[in-house]
Amino acid sequence: MVVLLLQVKVKPGKRERFLEVIRHDATHSEHDEAGCLRFDVLQDSEDPDTFFYYEVYKDDAARAAHRETPHFGAYAKESPELLDVVFRRITHNVHPQDSAWR
Repeated sequence: MVVLLLQVKVKPGKRERFLEVIRHDATHSEHDEAGCLRFDVLQDSEDPDTFFYYEVYKDDAARAAHRETPHFGAYAKESPELLDVVFRRITHNVHPQDSAWR
């Protein structure tokens, strides 16, 4: 599996629009993409404009396919006006092993 970890900072006054855009992308990622196993969006408890994404894909092909979807395209189009990416890492699952992952 391939796991993406992102930390983003929403620009001032853009939080509500950002939430609409990211909810659309996350919901469609999980429902419309067989290779997207999880797409969590977490809000920092100390800074309401800081968010974290936890995205799990079956493999590199599924992660690449995600970037070709209409919902990702909408996110990519609007995100430069809404946020700054602070941290982005592509990782590989270690534990639990892929075969034991629910």
